[in-house]
Amino acid sequence: MKKIIAFLLLSAIIPGAMAQQKAPKPAETENALLWEVSGKGLATPSFVYGTIHVICKEDFLFSATLKEKFTNARNVYLELDMDDPGMMMKMASAMMMKDKTLKDLMSAEDYDFLSAYVKDSLGMPMMLFNRMKPITLISLLTTRNLPCSAPESYEQTMVNMAKQQNKDLKGLETIEAQLGVFDKIPDSLEVKMILDMIRKKPEQKDQFQNMVNAYKNEDLQRLAKEMSESPELKGFEEYLLGNRNRNWIPVMESAMKEGSCLFAVGAGHLPGKDGVITLLRQAGYTVRPVKQVFGEMAFAPGLRF
Repeated sequence: MKKIIAFLLLSAIIPGAMAQQKAPKPAETENALLWEVSGKGLATPSFVYGTIHVICKEDFLFSATLKEKFTNARNVYLELDMDDPGMMMKMASAMMMKDKTLKDLMSAEDYDFLSAYVKDSLGMPMMLFNRMKPITLISLLTTRNLPCSAPESYEQTMVNMAKQQNKDLKGLETIEAQLGVFDKIPDSLEVKMILDMIRKKPEQKDQFQNMVNAYKNEDLQRLAKEMSESPELKGFEEYLLGNRNRNWIPVMESAMKEGSCLFAVGAGHLPGKDGVITLLRQAGYTVRPVKQVFGEMAFAPGLRF
């Protein structure tokens, strides 16, 4: 359960000859949220930023450096094209189960328990969710269980900035592809996660704060550890991260050839041997951490606190 929450907050909301000549520095040994991508014939550098999909307002920090890279970027890519007017319709369709319901996936006792919780805590009738895939409730509960009433979103902030600047956002993957990742995980496991999220809610506050602290300190190693230690998700790592990262690289390469880009993806996609940083280096690019300026102060990557 804890790792699914980490995935939703840090991942979801989805090789070349030069690398063979000189082995890239492993991304596991470096910490930063903002990275510059250059070389391999690029006329201008592009940037990759690791987001956390929802975070409490008091922990939300959007640096002057990141604002500058956003404004100067010819194209901004999120995991999904969040300003697509048809996105909500596509999401609603992709989230529906075709031949079963949540009631079919759990015991009568567990379904009654879940129905009572949804009614009392969320103020919604269970019938609204009964035909939806379990990931729908997991996503909703992840947001509702945050230790604050008004969470912020880096992605939504960028959507708002794009509107103000008349900038068209693009997506690295489709909503169908992103939700399809969770179709690889058995429904029974996702149902167990839903019930655990409710029954073990008090434990999540400390777990969430530990993850936020790692994020604010730009500690990619710690975030990667959070993503990799889940016995429940054993065997699904490739679907959740590796495959998606590899699918993104050709999209990123094509976009960077057209001009400077900012790619904002869940921070969990950045580190590791199959992370975006390493994959870009293996494709022949120079990828280096960038210090961020917050107001009057500049912080070296990983040394903000």
